[in-house]
Amino acid sequence: MIRTGVAGRGAVLGCTGMRTAVALYAFALLVRLILIALFPDPAYVDSFYYVNVARALQAGHGLNIDFIWTFVDVGGQLPAAPHLPIPSNAHWMPLASFVQVPFLAVLGATAWASALPFALIGALAAPLTWAFAGEAGASRAVRLGAGLLVALPAGSLVFMAQPDNFSLFQPIVVGALWLGARGLKGSARSFAGAGFLVGLAMLARNDGILVGAALALLFGWERLRAWRAGRPAVLPWWSAVACFGLFLVVMAPWWARQLAVFGSISPSSVSGRILWIRSLAEMNSIEGHPTIASFLGQGPGSLVSSRLTGLFQAILSYVILVGAFVLAPFMVVGAWLRRRSVDFRPFLVYGCILFAFSALVSAVHVPNGTFIHSAVALAPHSYVLALEGVAAAVAWLAARRKGWDVARATPIFLGGVVALAMAIGLAFSFITRSTWANERDIKVAAGVGLDRAGAAPTDVVMSLDTSGMKYWTGHPGVVAPNDPIETIERVARAYGARWLMVERRDAVPALAPILLADSRPNWVGPAVWAHAPRPAPGEMTVLPDAVHSTTSVTLPDPRCPSASTVTGTVTGS
Repeated sequence: MIRTGVAGRGAVLGCTGMRTAVALYAFALLVRLILIALFPDPAYVDSFYYVNVARALQAGHGLNIDFIWTFVDVGGQLPAAPHLPIPSNAHWMPLASFVQVPFLAVLGATAWASALPFALIGALAAPLTWAFAGEAGASRAVRLGAGLLVALPAGSLVFMAQPDNFSLFQPIVVGALWLGARGLKGSARSFAGAGFLVGLAMLARNDGILVGAALALLFGWERLRAWRAGRPAVLPWWSAVACFGLFLVVMAPWWARQLAVFGSISPSSVSGRILWIRSLAEMNSIEGHPTIASFLGQGPGSLVSSRLTGLFQAILSYVILVGAFVLAPFMVVGAWLRRRSVDFRPFLVYGCILFAFSALVSAVHVPNGTFIHSAVALAPHSYVLALEGVAAAVAWLAARRKGWDVARATPIFLGGVVALAMAIGLAFSFITRSTWANERDIKVAAGVGLDRAGAAPTDVVMSLDTSGMKYWTGHPGVVAPNDPIETIERVARAYGARWLMVERRDAVPALAPILLADSRPNWVGPAVWAHAPRPAPGEMTVLPDAVHSTTSVTLPDPRCPSASTVTGTVTGS
């Protein structure tokens, strides 16, 4: 028997429960391994970045990378002395790279080596959900259904095998919230232990600190209630001190590195291009300097509108990717029924903080995936609430319909809802995978085009997805800033960019005209490669998806002959 340590609740897992938990882990792991088999490589900027950093670490280069994915990594401006490589992780946290390194050391620099730790760790969320729901008093059917939904989690399924922090953040936060709930029921050791998991959550994502904020708020509220009631507090002060101490055990070494390398524990926030931007376009610009004054200067109308838009987009993302539409209304019902539950209190408080943070602080980042990266951690609790909402709805209907047997109807409806949500997740995964495959094929073809054009392995490529180009072609890179063409040229010269890639689906406005053969600046030469999409029925002309163009930029780089010119630009979509 494994006991909870919380008086009066009995055992979380007996022999049968342990077998169920192991079976859920095995199923969740199998699902993730199948996803890796279908698409083993990273698929978007975040996952490319984490893999590239991990490979640099494993190769002995330390936390240094030879590409700039956004100028936030170098202070939000063109540095006085531009150079590659640069220190990594000025913005993104390192845990998703760290967990890959042992696997890369054993299996080599392969896609499977990078993806495997995320499958192994992420699959833990399914049995954790089963065990938590049991301690919270959920029925066996609800517990099993919630565990299955976490194993195959609706619209977020496709991301769970990516070498990104989705699969890390979810089980870490579930564990932290569970330990926090145990603490509120009297287990001071559990509350203290939650601090270690909060540290891991922040080492995975900057906003992991919000989990700690929720626990701190609950601790303070509990102490205040005890003081007002004239009773002893459930949690002693030492539990909070120990919680914070364990958090520091995890985070202090990383903060020390950031201070030593960048002079700040949060380097990307110093430039203002994270907190004070008014649109995502400003994040990848090197013109101007966003400040709190410029942020507030947009006026109350734009300010309020952008906050409400961020909140709406966060809610919509959650309804689609976590709730798969069908679960969302039942989540609300379940949350209402459990509104006074101590077991769900940390979850509800953290959820409110996360949505408020997304609306008030990171609203412009929500469409770029910032919110959903963290919101997947809410999924396990949400699935328990959703299925309890389904059970409550069935009981309500049965009370009004003669002949309904609640005991028989409830498992049927629960099974139907779980199956529907899982089917939606599978469908979404295949649609997303086809998009990723198309983008992969373009970058692979771009690499072939570079080789045929005579590009040296060390040639710098300017593009909008430098981490992806690094992964698929091996070339160092510098991002094309979202600025006028003259500024882009200045960046190309500063970093000695010999090739330019412009993508139709994702190009900064100043470079978009290059896709038209008759519209390009004089420092960009004719295309040496193009990736043409298939025209739609009845379509006469189609802009290329991807193009390599020659450029003629004299490079002041002292490492290059003074007469050399950039003779290869990559342009594509």
